[in-house]
Amino acid sequence: MRNLNLTSQRQAVYDIIRNSPDHPTAAEVMIRLVEHGHNLAYGTVYNSLRYLSDKQLIRELKLGEAASRYDARMDDHQHIICEVCGAVDEVMSQVPEEWVRTVSAETGYSISHAHVVFGGVCSDCRSKSLN
Repeated sequence: MRNLNLTSQRQAVYDIIRNSPDHPTAAEVMIRLVEHGHNLAYGTVYNSLRYLSDKQLIRELKLGEAASRYDARMDDHQHIICEVCGAVDEVMSQVPEEWVRTVSAETGYSISHAHVVFGGVCSDCRSKSLN
């Protein structure tokens, strides 16, 4: 079992991310904390995010955007980003083993994990462009 020191601030940040239907940025976590009656300093939020990531309770997603996003779902899954509105959704399809073998052969790496990020246009944005 991990040695956890979940202060009330860390627990509040963790609860926000765990209960978010999306993958919030640190700024969005801060806004949601305020909406839930918490008043935490930005430094406390960032330190809590780092702590929770280090303890593998959440995953920091660096998806090519300026700001990292955070995900409390720790099982193996991929992500897709809308190139119009920036929405991030989960993709439950596994990375094909053939891809892993091919990349390993090409690079000489012993691959421990893979995270694929797809890009496209979400159905909401496609609908808006048709109108």
